[in-house]
Amino acid sequence: MKFVIQRVSQAAVSVHDKTVGSIGQGFLVLIGISQEDTPAVADKMLRKMLNLRIFEDENGKTNLSLKDVSGSLLLISQFTLYADCRKGNRPSFTKAGLPEHANAIYEYILTACRKECPDVQCGIFGAHMKVALTNDGPFTVILNSEEL
Repeated sequence: MKFVIQRVSQAAVSVHDKTVGSIGQGFLVLIGISQEDTPAVADKMLRKMLNLRIFEDENGKTNLSLKDVSGSLLLISQFTLYADCRKGNRPSFTKAGLPEHANAIYEYILTACRKECPDVQCGIFGAHMKVALTNDGPFTVILNSEEL
């Protein structure tokens, strides 16, 4: 599983020119799911993400977590995080989870996050989405379950 976490001051996702999710301060998270990922892997990733201290405290130090700042989450499923560009110029996505499996894990992640964070927004799995954001910093962190 891969998470690309961007600290944002605002972010939104739209499908067919209709906004389906938007947040103020918080994390925009692009989520890549492989066929081997399980709810246990998701739990490990979520614990790490939700406890990341990447918001500034009163001294300007990155000491505060999402909960500490009452931040929101915008979660977007993105199979292209598993692009393999080693051969040729057209990426292969064979390492990405099959849609049925990936959607089940994505829904699990949404449910788990809603238990921890009062404002969780999301895109639409499998849809062509447009994502707009203001990255605050910029501050971007990549989590890979193989490295945790």
